[in-house]
Amino acid sequence: MKLSNQRQGEFFITAEIILWSMFPIIIQLSFSSVSPFTSLAISSLFAAAFFACIMTIRNRWHELTNARAIRFAVISTFFIGVLYYLLYFLSLKFSSAGNISILALSETFFSFLLFHVWKKEFIPKEHILGATFILLGAVIVLAPNVKMLHIGDLLILIAAAIVPFGNFYVQKARKLISTETIIFVRGIVGALAIFLLSFLFHAASSLTSVFHSLPFLATNGVVIQGIAAIFWIEGIHRIPVAKANALSALGPLMTLLLAWMVFKTTPTAWQLLALVPMFFGVILISKKANKDKMVN
Repeated sequence: MKLSNQRQGEFFITAEIILWSMFPIIIQLSFSSVSPFTSLAISSLFAAAFFACIMTIRNRWHELTNARAIRFAVISTFFIGVLYYLLYFLSLKFSSAGNISILALSETFFSFLLFHVWKKEFIPKEHILGATFILLGAVIVLAPNVKMLHIGDLLILIAAAIVPFGNFYVQKARKLISTETIIFVRGIVGALAIFLLSFLFHAASSLTSVFHSLPFLATNGVVIQGIAAIFWIEGIHRIPVAKANALSALGPLMTLLLAWMVFKTTPTAWQLLALVPMFFGVILISKKANKDKMVN
């Protein structure tokens, strides 16, 4: 029996949520042998290689000659492919996968500030209430460590505040070139920038360590940053972005479950409590939203 477009969209988004919920787990597994810098750089190269294949199949290489679009793609890479991902990877070095997955939802709150407050767009009451709920969820996660804030929690909040600026330029680039070309540029430029930073800060890992973690790095680059991105794009072509955003709020719950299965870390009462306002906050902010969620 052939599935309707809506059911297909729900399937794609559900698959993307499952894959993305593995992201913090796979990163932390790779840290057993390689540094966050090396983990991010190698993963980005795998993602670039994956999208190079997609570009070849879809005959997209000519899009690299669009100088204006590539400029936007490079700027977005600075915010997302370098700053955001580097802070995300570093945050997982100092905090739990559960905390990071929940606090990462605050990206919706910072996107709300950028596109509604800074750009002076109309702000529905539902969005204001949703932003308040998300902020409340972040406070609940941070509450147990209020006297001594974990550096990892602080890093992911900074990362979440940065990514909307990258998405702003992704939107500009997406009007001129395809998603696969944008992410290919992000992978290549981001990997080169991270490799340079790793040598400057003497944070590069040995080749032996890289080979030891290669399965995790390849999985992160191809499956999480590659296939998951495709699932998201295909999903939002079939169902409203608002519904996709609401479904994605379930991702941290899956991450908590995976962290419990892999690392034997039981979700804390604070983490489970924070999921409640975060979940409803994302739903409210996504309500009647017209802007597409950009791929990170």
